[in-house]
Amino acid sequence: MPLPTPTNRAQQHTRRVTCEGYKREDGLWDIEGHLLDTKNIPIELKERENGILPAGEPVHSMSIRLTIDLDMNIRDVAASMDHTPFSGCPSIADRYKLLIGTRIAPGFTKLTKDLFSGVSGCTHLLELLGPVATTAFQATHYEREAREGWTQGDQKPPMLDMCHTMAADGAVVRDYWPHFYQGESQETEADMIPVTNVVATECNDKHCE
Repeated sequence: MPLPTPTNRAQQHTRRVTCEGYKREDGLWDIEGHLLDTKNIPIELKERENGILPAGEPVHSMSIRLTIDLDMNIRDVAASMDHTPFSGCPSIADRYKLLIGTRIAPGFTKLTKDLFSGVSGCTHLLELLGPVATTAFQATHYEREAREGWTQGDQKPPMLDMCHTMAADGAVVRDYWPHFYQGESQETEADMIPVTNVVATECNDKHCE
């Protein structure tokens, strides 16, 4: 369902975040994220010619690549900052190599904030790590599924209880991973009474009318 029709408006800013996952020939995976910010109007930017950034030119254009294995261990990191408001911004890019040896797993968001918040990092590269991490799970999903046997229904899926559709007491888990279903059984005592044993009785209560 699309968004409601908006009121009359004038676009001021566009942020595009693109994330892609690649399987490498050496068995590792490259997960790349790119962030691009542009304005629809000229803005003041002190380090640009005449102190003005023309409309449509990038305010921010930066990328990060995490090289991971199938267990989500980060083997290598590369970051680039091609367009930034200030010439000193790219000097922080190599700090993101601190992620080498860590793992994309519960607690990863806190780890990245601890490492790169405030003056210890770039706000926009830090923001980009979130969608890059979820892209890593999406890109490797079927390889991990084949390795761990989730499709057979007898292995606990890692996405269990990660969203409302995958709730342990929901219909999807009941139908496809019944071993891990935690809701009430669909069968009730009434369901188990044979129809031939049910005797109709007369009801004089007005609620039966």
